[in-house]
Amino acid sequence: MPAWIAALSPDTVFVAIAATGGVVSLLLLIASVRRLRDWRFPSGIVFLALAAAVAALATAGALLAASLHTYARLTQEQEAARAVFRELAPKRYELLLVLKGEPARAFEIRGDEWQIDARVLKWKGMGTLLGLDTLYRFERVGGRYADTGQEKSAPRSVYSLAAPAPFDLWALLKEHQRWLPLADALYGSASYAPMADGAQYAVQVSATGLLIRPLNEPARKALGAWK
Repeated sequence: MPAWIAALSPDTVFVAIAATGGVVSLLLLIASVRRLRDWRFPSGIVFLALAAAVAALATAGALLAASLHTYARLTQEQEAARAVFRELAPKRYELLLVLKGEPARAFEIRGDEWQIDARVLKWKGMGTLLGLDTLYRFERVGGRYADTGQEKSAPRSVYSLAAPAPFDLWALLKEHQRWLPLADALYGSASYAPMADGAQYAVQVSATGLLIRPLNEPARKALGAWK
């Protein structure tokens, strides 16, 4: 496969498919109108049906591109986010979270630990031939209590990280994976670590899921004392 094709992002591939389909559909529609205008109804209807079919495929490509745009490419293990904590009160922290390529966001997290979740999508078959890389998308971040009793009764905090998408590719592939030979694996991944004042963490993501690594001494001490 040419290197320039492999370098394309999945959403770019589907945008190109949608654009090509749109042009072909328009040309078929023009041909259909001309034939119908000349009273050549059989061929005109055939061209009209082809135009509708290609337009449907182009629309599907556009929807796939819109959904894939909410995911990030993954070619190897890489840092995908950073987290910095500031203690506000016992079991109450401010989290400054910076996802790769996005502005920083602040959250109030309750509990002893913090957890971040993501979706991971691996391709096979036609997806691999198209040069599609493994994709991931962060889903949510929230707090956890070390004590299960507190986990049931104490104040909880959870926040969505996923960008809104007009079309849920994940749900489609999950429901029809048997008939859509594109996805090799669809799974969720989560990782959690203790919170501490001044602690800084890096969130690494790979084809096997998420991993949280300490970046400074408060984070290392929190992990060292973690039970």
